[in-house]
Amino acid sequence: MEYTLRIKRFNPDKDVKPHFEDYVVDARPTDRVLDALNEIKWHQDGTLTYRRSCAHGVCGSDAMRINGRNRLACKMLMQELGKRTTIEPLIGFKVIKDLVVDMNKFFDAYKSIKPYLIADEAPGARERLQSPEERHRFDDTTKCILCAACTSSCPITWTNESYVGPAAIVNAHRFIFDSRDQGAGERLRILNQQSGVWRCRTIFNCTEACPRGIQVENAISEVKRALLLEEVS
Repeated sequence: MEYTLRIKRFNPDKDVKPHFEDYVVDARPTDRVLDALNEIKWHQDGTLTYRRSCAHGVCGSDAMRINGRNRLACKMLMQELGKRTTIEPLIGFKVIKDLVVDMNKFFDAYKSIKPYLIADEAPGARERLQSPEERHRFDDTTKCILCAACTSSCPITWTNESYVGPAAIVNAHRFIFDSRDQGAGERLRILNQQSGVWRCRTIFNCTEACPRGIQVENAISEVKRALLLEEVS
């Protein structure tokens, strides 16, 4: 079947502003958007630029706006989109070229919440064990693949560059409620700042955009509750 992909293009070396270009591809309904993009790049226009890696929804590198929603190109099937599909880069980020955006500030925000296990005592002779119930407490937020789909969908991040964004809060949640971690208080202090969790306006765009089905807004609410009640256990 023939599908038309309307792709937002921008080459800083020659373009004053972004523009759309149409491409017609032969694809099966069960092909993915990433397959259609590869068909264009490999056989029609080698200048088309986008990120991709694992192509299995694990690395998160091919997040983009597909028909106005943040999605992973490797998970969206052509049959889910109709005969004409509009593809744009994630909004809220500086566009480097075509569908590639600058992720530096996103990863700076991620690193600011100390996304690693903090433990005062040295490792013992065996693993730091925890019960299934303790693991379940933060299991949902371990699924984040740092694709930035949630952060790009948040209107607060479009106008406030200092806001850490939902992805950073999700990853903070993963450690704040980990029974093996001892850095919860430090992370909560970071998220209690002006640029932290209180910037969230509970719009739920982030939860809808997450390709892994993480209940992002629930995680943010639990971090807010921990700050209010000082319950970090």
